[in-house]
Amino acid sequence: MKRTKSSPLGWYTVGIAALFFAGFLLLVIFGALTYRNAARSQSGNCGARSLTAYLTTIARANDSENSVRIYDSAYGTVLSVADGDSGFAFRIYRYGGHLVEEYEESEAELAPESAQVIGDTEVFSAGWLTDSLFAVQTDAGRALIGVRSPSVGEGG
Repeated sequence: MKRTKSSPLGWYTVGIAALFFAGFLLLVIFGALTYRNAARSQSGNCGARSLTAYLTTIARANDSENSVRIYDSAYGTVLSVADGDSGFAFRIYRYGGHLVEEYEESEAELAPESAQVIGDTEVFSAGWLTDSLFAVQTDAGRALIGVRSPSVGEGG
């Protein structure tokens, strides 16, 4: 029986292919982890900014003279934005760890049990900086909201 000598070239080829395959798998794993972290960060950022963006939109969409009022109630600070001359207002305040909104008559009592939850927050405060600029603070941060029609009187 004749025995043939094997060449180490075949083992080198298999080793290099295995090395490239392992590198490819590590690259895919690290890429997937990086993408997951970036997507999670973006989602958290969007969720955090959605509260202040919603408050800004409500105030600017209903911008008329004396439409924005900020006052204190039994539930804390209330941001009230009147809906034109209808006598109704969007009243936003914190209740039970949530930022809630009611669309009721401006002078009606607050009813947090029937209010719609906007989002979760442990902090909500609002206050006038000038007669046409007010600040709103939530867990997401602070938003400065300017109105074209300044408020005068209570809260303004």
